[in-house]
Amino acid sequence: MMNRKKTKNLWLVLVMMCVLLLAACSGNGETAGPAGGEAAAEPVTVRVGSLKGPTSIGLVRLMEDNANGETQNQYEFTMETAADTLLGLMAQGELDIALVPANVASVFYHKTQGGISVIDINTLGVIYMVSADTSIKEVEDLAGKTICLTGKGTTPDLALQYLLSAHGLSADDVTLEYKSEATEVAALLAEDPDAVGLLPQPFVTAAMMQNESLSIVLDMTKQWDMVQGEGGSTLVTGVTIVRNEFLAEHEDAVLSFMADHKASAEYANTETAAAAELVVAQGIIEKAPVAEAAIPYCNIVYIDGAEMKTALSGYLSVLEGQNAEFIGGSLPEDAFYYIAE
Repeated sequence: MMNRKKTKNLWLVLVMMCVLLLAACSGNGETAGPAGGEAAAEPVTVRVGSLKGPTSIGLVRLMEDNANGETQNQYEFTMETAADTLLGLMAQGELDIALVPANVASVFYHKTQGGISVIDINTLGVIYMVSADTSIKEVEDLAGKTICLTGKGTTPDLALQYLLSAHGLSADDVTLEYKSEATEVAALLAEDPDAVGLLPQPFVTAAMMQNESLSIVLDMTKQWDMVQGEGGSTLVTGVTIVRNEFLAEHEDAVLSFMADHKASAEYANTETAAAAELVVAQGIIEKAPVAEAAIPYCNIVYIDGAEMKTALSGYLSVLEGQNAEFIGGSLPEDAFYYIAE
C-alpha cells in the first residue's frame, strides 16, 4: 500500500511540474517571443520606389544590407527615371514607400485626397547650371540664353523660374528646352559646350568629367539662399512618402524603414568611397570615381519630424506664391506631415 501511495504521489508531482513548465513556455497558449511573453512580429515586405540619382544613392547601403539579409524587414526596391512612373505604382498599391520631388508629393497628396504622408526629406538642393560659357556669373546673365533642363514642372524647372522672377526676369527672357531625362541634357552639353544645361547631381559631375571645358556656372541652392536670406526657406529637392493605408497597417515597419534610411544616408555621406562602389553595383552611375566625386554635391540628408515639416512647408509656401498649381492648388494640411510620437 505504501509503495502504491508513494508512486501515486510521484506521478502527481511529475504532472504538476509538466503543467508549470508548459505554462512558463507558452503563456496562455502563445509562443513566447524575445520580449518575454508576446509573439515575435513577423517580418514585413516593404516595397520602395526611388528615382535614379541622389535619392537612390541615399539608399544604397540599405539595398546592400537587404540583399545580405541584414534588415529587420524585407525590402523590394524599384528604381525609375520618372516620378510619374513611381506615382502610378503608388496609386495602384504596388509601392508602399516612394522617394519623389517635394512639390510632386504635395500634388499627389491632393490627387489622392490625403492618401499619402511625407515621412522625411531625403535630398536638399542638387541642381546646378553647367556650361563652358564663362560669361554666366549671375542669374541675370541667363537673359537671352537657351537652357536645357528636364521635366517641366519639376524641381529644376520650378527653382529656375523662381530665381528668374526674383531677379526681374521670366521664362519669356530665356528659351527653355525640356528633355525627358538628365542624360539627354548631359549628352547635349558634351556635343556643344557653349550650351547651358540645368542638371542635378550626379549628372553634373559626369558631364564635367567627360568634357573638361564644362564647369558649374551657378549653384542653384546658393542662389536660392541668397534670395531667401537668413531664416528663409530651404530648397528641398526630394522627400519620402508612404501610402497611409500601409502606414496604418504597418507603422512599426515604416518606423523601421525610417531608421534604416537614416543610417543609409549617413553612410553615403561618411563612407563615400565605399558608397560609390555600391552606387555602381546598383547601376546608378557607371564608374566609381564619378560617383565618389559626385556624392559630396548631392546634398543627401535625412530630416524627419518637426524639422522636416518646417523646411518642407516653407519651401512649398514659396512655390505657392509663384503658382499654386505647382503644389496641387493649395498648401497641404498638417496631416501631410507624418511626425512619429
